[in-house]
Amino acid sequence: MHSTQVWRLIPLLEADGNVQMAVDRWLLEQHYSGKHPPTLRFYTWSPPAISLGYHQRQFPEHWQHLTWQGQKLDLVRRPTGGRAVLHQGDLTYAVVTSGLTGSRLQVYEKICEFLIQGWRLLGVELHYGTEGRGYIHNPNCFGTATSADLVLPDGGKLIGSAQLRRSGTILQHGSMRLQPDAQLLNQVFGAESFTTLQLPQSLSVEKIIAALVAAASNCFDMQIELKPLSQCEWEEILAHQP
Repeated sequence: MHSTQVWRLIPLLEADGNVQMAVDRWLLEQHYSGKHPPTLRFYTWSPPAISLGYHQRQFPEHWQHLTWQGQKLDLVRRPTGGRAVLHQGDLTYAVVTSGLTGSRLQVYEKICEFLIQGWRLLGVELHYGTEGRGYIHNPNCFGTATSADLVLPDGGKLIGSAQLRRSGTILQHGSMRLQPDAQLLNQVFGAESFTTLQLPQSLSVEKIIAALVAAASNCFDMQIELKPLSQCEWEEILAHQP
C-alpha cells in the first residue's frame, strides 16, 4: 500500500549567510547519513550578502567593501556551484531530498516543478530560461537565464537555483528575486544587471511560502511536518561552521 513520505518544513529563518549555508550543509549531511527526513525550508539573509558559487574564485575587489543602508554586505561561499547572487530583497528556498533519478537537468526540473506550480497559484507564470553556456562569462547569476533558471513572461529572471549532490542525496537551493534594490544591484553588477520585475503588489512573503508549500506537497507527494530547528540541532550546526 502506498504511504506518503513525511518531509520536514523548517519555518522561515532570518540569519546571516554563513549560518544559512551551514544549515543547508548540515541538512544535506544529516539526510545523506539517514538521520534526517527530506526537508524544505525558506530563509532570508541578514545582513544582505553576495553568495559566491563553490568554484567561483574571481570576483571584483570592491565587493568586499560594499554597504547597504549602513550595513556591510557579507561575502559568503555557497556549497553549491554557479555564479554570484545578491541576497537583498529576495527569498531563498532549499530542498534536501534523495531518490530522484535522471540527469542533473532532469532532477533540477523535478524539483523546480513545485516552484512553477506554486507561483502559478499566485498568478505568476514561469518558464525555463534559454541561454546557453555563455553564462560562464557573466559573474552575475541573474545576468543570464539558463535552462535551470525560471523566468517571467517578460524575460526577467525570477529564480536562480544551484545544486549539490552527494551520491543520491541532493541539496538544491535558489534565490527568488522579490524586491531588489536597483541601486545596490547596479553597484554590485553594473547597470546591465537590472531587469524590472513586475510582481503583484499584494504578494507577501507569507503568501508566497504558503503557495510554495502547498505546491511542494502535491509535487513531491508528501506530508509536511512543521518543525523548527532545536537547540541541540543549532549547537551541531554552529559547531561545524567553516
